[in-house]
Amino acid sequence: MSQPRPDEFKPPPECPVFEPSWEEFRDPYAFINKIRPIAEKTGICKVRPPPGWQPPFACDVDKLHFVPRIQRLNELEAQTRVKLNFLDQIAKFWDLQGCALKIPHVERKILDLYKLNKLVADEGGFDIVCRDRRWTKIALQMGFAPGKAVGSHLRGHYEKILYPYNLFQSGANLLVRSIESHDTKEHKLQEQAQKQLAQMPDMCPTARRAKRMNLCYFTIPVLKLHLSVVMALNSLQTAPCVPQVDLVVCLVCGSGGEEDRLLLCDGCDDSYHTFCLIPPLHDVPKGDWRCPKCLAQECNKPHEAFGFEQAYRDYSLRAFGQMADAFKSDYFNMPVHMVPTELVEKEFWRLVGAIEEDVTVEYGADIASKEFGSGFPIPNGKFKVSPADEKYLKCGWNLNNLAMMNPSVLTHVTADICGMTLPWLYVGMCFSSFCWHIEDHWSYSINYLHWGEPKTWYGAPGFAAEQLEEVMRKLAPELFESQPDLLHQLVTIMNPNTLMAHGVPIYRTNQCAGEFVITFPRAYHSGFNQGFNFAEAVNFCTVDWMPLGRQCIDHYRMLHRYNVFSHDEMVCNMASKADTLDVVLASAVHKDMVTMIREEQKLRDKVKKMGVFHCKEAKYDHLQDDERQCAKCRTTCYLSAVTCSCNSGALVCLYHINDLCSCSVTNYTLNYRYTLDDLYPMMSAVKQRAELYDDWASLVTETLEAKLEKKKGLPVFRSLLAESESRRFPDNDLLRRLRLVTQDAEKCASVAQQLLNGKRQTRYRCGNGKSCSQLTVEELSSFVRQLYNLSCSLPQAPMLKELLNRIEDFQQHSEKVLADEVPSVAEIQSLLDVSFDFDVELPELPRLRVRLEQARWLEGVQQASTQPASLTLETMRRLIDQGVGLAPHPSVEKAMARLQELLTVSEHWEDKASSLLKARPPHSIETLSAAAEKASGIPAYLPSCLLLKDTIRKAREWLQEAEELQASDGEPMMDSLSDMVLRGQAIQVHLEPLDRLESLMVEVQEWKESAATTFLQKDSTLTLLEVLCPRCEVGNVGSPKRKPKKGKESPKNNKKKTPRLNTLSDVEKALSETKDSTSAMATLEELRVREMEAFSNLRAANESKLLPTADCMDLRVCVCQKAPMGAMLQCELCRDAFHSVCVRDPSDSCETQLWLCPQCQRSEKPPLNKVLSLLASLRHIGVRLPEGDALHYLVERTVNWQNRAQQISQSCNLPELEERPGTPPTLTSWVSGSHDAHNNTQVTLHLLVPLFLYFNLWRFYFQDGANGVRETMTGSEKKSKRHLEREGSDAERRVKDKKHSHKRQKMNKKNLQRRPTSTSTSSSPRSDFSQSDDSDEEMAVCPAERCQLPEGDEVDWVQCDGSCNQWFHQVCVGVTAEMAEKEDYICVSCTLNDGHMRK
Repeated sequence: MSQPRPDEFKPPPECPVFEPSWEEFRDPYAFINKIRPIAEKTGICKVRPPPGWQPPFACDVDKLHFVPRIQRLNELEAQTRVKLNFLDQIAKFWDLQGCALKIPHVERKILDLYKLNKLVADEGGFDIVCRDRRWTKIALQMGFAPGKAVGSHLRGHYEKILYPYNLFQSGANLLVRSIESHDTKEHKLQEQAQKQLAQMPDMCPTARRAKRMNLCYFTIPVLKLHLSVVMALNSLQTAPCVPQVDLVVCLVCGSGGEEDRLLLCDGCDDSYHTFCLIPPLHDVPKGDWRCPKCLAQECNKPHEAFGFEQAYRDYSLRAFGQMADAFKSDYFNMPVHMVPTELVEKEFWRLVGAIEEDVTVEYGADIASKEFGSGFPIPNGKFKVSPADEKYLKCGWNLNNLAMMNPSVLTHVTADICGMTLPWLYVGMCFSSFCWHIEDHWSYSINYLHWGEPKTWYGAPGFAAEQLEEVMRKLAPELFESQPDLLHQLVTIMNPNTLMAHGVPIYRTNQCAGEFVITFPRAYHSGFNQGFNFAEAVNFCTVDWMPLGRQCIDHYRMLHRYNVFSHDEMVCNMASKADTLDVVLASAVHKDMVTMIREEQKLRDKVKKMGVFHCKEAKYDHLQDDERQCAKCRTTCYLSAVTCSCNSGALVCLYHINDLCSCSVTNYTLNYRYTLDDLYPMMSAVKQRAELYDDWASLVTETLEAKLEKKKGLPVFRSLLAESESRRFPDNDLLRRLRLVTQDAEKCASVAQQLLNGKRQTRYRCGNGKSCSQLTVEELSSFVRQLYNLSCSLPQAPMLKELLNRIEDFQQHSEKVLADEVPSVAEIQSLLDVSFDFDVELPELPRLRVRLEQARWLEGVQQASTQPASLTLETMRRLIDQGVGLAPHPSVEKAMARLQELLTVSEHWEDKASSLLKARPPHSIETLSAAAEKASGIPAYLPSCLLLKDTIRKAREWLQEAEELQASDGEPMMDSLSDMVLRGQAIQVHLEPLDRLESLMVEVQEWKESAATTFLQKDSTLTLLEVLCPRCEVGNVGSPKRKPKKGKESPKNNKKKTPRLNTLSDVEKALSETKDSTSAMATLEELRVREMEAFSNLRAANESKLLPTADCMDLRVCVCQKAPMGAMLQCELCRDAFHSVCVRDPSDSCETQLWLCPQCQRSEKPPLNKVLSLLASLRHIGVRLPEGDALHYLVERTVNWQNRAQQISQSCNLPELEERPGTPPTLTSWVSGSHDAHNNTQVTLHLLVPLFLYFNLWRFYFQDGANGVRETMTGSEKKSKRHLEREGSDAERRVKDKKHSHKRQKMNKKNLQRRPTSTSTSSSPRSDFSQSDDSDEEMAVCPAERCQLPEGDEVDWVQCDGSCNQWFHQVCVGVTAEMAEKEDYICVSCTLNDGHMRK
């Protein structure tokens, strides 16, 4: 934003703007009287009518014609006009000489000759400035930059242009003629003239002010006085008297020679030689020429009074508007409605102060509404008012009604005064202005802007009127010398910024269409129009104006200014109608009449003492105002005047009797309108009318001004107010003062009673506990003084004084408590309790509350410090946060410092302890112990430090336990070692034994993984311990569910009980609780015994259910728990039967081998040497674990079995054991085996025995050693064996008979009644069972390894000619019908077992 120029106009502050309600707007005088205390402080105010108040414009636009005034803007401003007048004088002076010069430019600016002339005069004159070399100072004062030798230029211009004129004005050139010869003087003058001629610029004629303006430069007539003028003036004083002759002679030299060089003055016909003039003229001037004498006469003529010229054109309203809009639009080069008011305002004041810019506007001012019609509608007017607008006819704000309403004093002026009682119209254009003035008789004025662009106003309050006049006289004294009443001529304006700079208060406003502006008595105001608009104004006077009206008459008398109306006549008119006057107006008239009669009596006595004895009555109210004006002061006479017989038409007021004429005073006549005896009854009548009000006013005044014990009570004031309302006294200053005092007294009484009766608990409170209407102690003290200073007496005043004393005692006690270093909480609380009795805002209360909080906080800190175990970091932070919110105090700051220091130390050690515990790798126990020992001295609860101490304790206990473990002789148990490692890892301390224990754990885990790889089958769900230990859940083998493994649990009771080994978790727990391997072996041995017993029972049960006596349809076998059918398999261990399709994997080898069911085939069968190496590696690790004990026991069982097997082999004289497969036994032969071999075989299937050894033992049992062991059978076994053998023999016979008869015949599936059945188990693991004759589906499956299940009406079968005698589908074993008839067929199993080869 650009900075404003130093000379740019700065708008004054805004005046008040009032927006009355409809109720307030109803009575204009009441509203103006209401706002007067505010508005008269600014001199002017603006009133916006309520919304909807829009009177119609009643003026006839077509018939309104007027001649506007011409306003040249730079002639309006006082200081600018002074400059222009000065330049006019110089221009006139040199114009008479026929010479003109351009005003010189200095530093590219036009030289301000007026300012240069004034500055030189203020410095003492040209000679003194030259002598003291002050031209540089003059240049600086004129605003030129220093250091450019401007002073010498200014001196030259002054000497050429201004110095001769100043000599002419002062008369210093009129010297006495020196005694020297005429020739000598003429010679000197000619030399000086030649010198001046060389310095003189070119001459050129020019006009006066008409050609003052120029676009490029500013010219005026040359302001240089030739020295010839000076010498000619001297010759007027010194030339000898020459007798009058008819000859033409030079008045300088007295010679009539050289007539062709004689100049004849065009004013007086005097003659001068051209060479006698200084400087001499080379040629005779062609134009008019004035001699020095005529020049002096012309320049000394008085100036004409400045005034506005009337325009030569008569405008209609429409034509004037077109001209005004065109001017503004052209000037600002934009549409009129888009020009900002601020821009117009700044431009107006710039133009007003610019000499070089001549802007002329026109203003249609003071147009009589009586002639052209008012803008407001009037009754019986030419403008027809609509029914909706009839309310504006009688509206008080209609300016036609306002001036003559009853409250207006002007209603008692008999004549219609245009502009005062009748409105004037104003048609403005852009820049048209109204100059500084006050209204006639210092009356009110009101202006309404009907329509158009705004009008900008400036106003000064009435009390600053004399100050404004003094400033203008000081700044433009030349104007007031010629026109003392200049400000009453409305032709002079001055920049508000200039007035404000001299201390005059100025206010402004922009009056928009539909708004009123009111000016108050003696308020100077001025302004200008923003553009084309139409306004209307009128004057009015209220009762309060009466004293000012009389003061104005005295002021007019001093200025010799005429009166618009006679003030005395108006007062007498009102007095003559005393019975109808308002009581307030009657009172004001009475006061004015008292002053008037006193002054009139004084003047008449003076006149009589001067010798005027002739008196006569004069009806001055019958004369026109101009016929009864004082010849001296132009005051309109009414009560009296003095005339003289020498001039009956002349009269003077009694103040200027000496200025009437030169006749003797005895010839004067005193003319009077009323005698004093007539005036006193009139005054008495007014007094009687105002008596009621005056008595009431006197009583009110007396009551308001009573002192001390003479003061009246509040009821007296209320009764006076009630009387004013009942008698309808006017709402004037006195009544408002009474009302205000009464209201104040009532408020004070109410507040006093509240202070006396109310307590803090019983009154309304603000959010902070403070009463909304609470007084401070200072306010209470002031309130008490106010009670005693009230105009009325209140009974609460003494009681409040006592309350104030109690409060002051409370304050003293509070100050004492607050001064204590560590105050008591109870003492502060007691003071606060006492304060509730005072309904006063005590400044000590906040301090006491603050101190109470401080004391409570200090107590909390003290209590926390005495209990370090509960002093946590959070507690310290909370106390510090609370302390931060407290007000500063030394005790609090000390406690805060101690607490902050403790918190800092505690946080440091907390963070350090936490970092020590979280360090990776962990610190040694020595480092942690040193830190814990240092932190133990802090008097606070530090969780991390306590955790550090507990960690150190746990670390020491663990190390001690590790030492004991290392010192013990036996091998540590895996569970205890794992538990110890876990506990060591949880301790955040570097423990040296922990690394060794962790490596042991890693080795153990690796060993367990290696053992699991060795023993566990692929995708096995069994654990290593479950595989290695004897089975404890053999009895539940038929159930598909198995109890899950449970973790180790330590028994909680101290009573030792023998654990039940029902589940694997029980076994693991029992093994973990054993102290040595011996105990573990005993536990496993016990489990083995149970396992063997359980397997024996299981085998017997499974074999018994497979006996032929059982009902095959009710039998449930296999994992699917269905009846036997098709190819079946029998487990060598549990002896249960299984469907081949349920348990046989098609990828299994077809070679004959021992077959175990999925429930019995629990693990792999690694070589014994590999297992021994595993056991040796575990012993090398040196850690006991249940898997290791189980493996150890398994190895012992295996070795023992081997020994027993070797013993049996030796005792039975078995051949050398070979590693080849043998023929598996049948169901019958397996069951009837020897007891020892049977047990060993059962055990073998559980142990890690080489397969070749097992097969040899199996062959011995079924083939070579059957007879040797038969004796060992029990009786029942023998009986069962015989029964089975007999059944087997019968079956063999039936099979052989059938083979011989049907061997090469095709078998029909439908005709096949019964499948041949072999009672002996074939070498193939599948077994055939007898089925029902009509079971087609069961007949569809053959014992072939991959039965193709052929379908059709006939299926070809073939029977094995080997030992198994089983039937096979020909297509399944690759035998054609021709081969079946011609050749013997031996199945694969029989071929492998019996050593037969297909022929």
